[in-house]
Amino acid sequence: MTSGILAPLAARYASWLALPADQTNQVETAPELVRAMPVILRIERDPVPSRTPVLEAAAAAAIAVCLDPRAEPEGEWHEPVSAWVAGHIRKVSRRARGAHWLAVQAFPGVTVEVDGAEVRALVPGLVVETPREISRLQISGSELPADEPGPVPDGVPVLWLNPAVPLTAGKAAAQVGHASMLLAALLDEPDLKAWAEIGFRCAVRTPSREQWASLHPGDDPGGAWRDRRVIAVRDAGFTEVDPGTVTVLAQWRA
Repeated sequence: MTSGILAPLAARYASWLALPADQTNQVETAPELVRAMPVILRIERDPVPSRTPVLEAAAAAAIAVCLDPRAEPEGEWHEPVSAWVAGHIRKVSRRARGAHWLAVQAFPGVTVEVDGAEVRALVPGLVVETPREISRLQISGSELPADEPGPVPDGVPVLWLNPAVPLTAGKAAAQVGHASMLLAALLDEPDLKAWAEIGFRCAVRTPSREQWASLHPGDDPGGAWRDRRVIAVRDAGFTEVDPGTVTVLAQWRA
């Protein structure tokens, strides 16, 4: 396994962080060419899933699609995944339950379950070509109550949510998916293989503001990755947050 399909992410990581905030949401792609990965959160009425497992499942599902054997050069997913990674990385989180959740399973993608919470990330495609069965699923209303996930397990990376920026569960699911992809793009092959062997499991937590400040790469993303194994997800600001907001810090813990 290699992260070759994610090479465009690694190549533009530092330059993206260095952009002035007002330039992060400049759109250069025609609307009919915009690509996105649908991320479907299973949110039943009873029982309602816990927020943290949903986010952890979303993070694992997003990178699992990208590094699935079917996304490799000879695979059936390679063209849509590589075309998406080469442009702006967009994800659209939607919620489903009951028969609608079952219908989602027919579309190419990967479902991940964490502590009873399920998320299915689909192979990305053109937004204008989103199947009706997916586009009818609601984007809003995916809020979940805060929970207390407990200590971080050993041997998994941590995705730290910005403590100063409230996010809906749907928005946070997209952001932690960005984080898992960036992390995989920068890892060397042995670490990436080890992560794959545990199903790309990770922990999603909210740090104190002091922890966040100490981890933040600031103006030295290369040094933060080299010295602390930390990368930052910076949002373009199309929904919920201001352009240039750092929403997640991903920390690799060997």
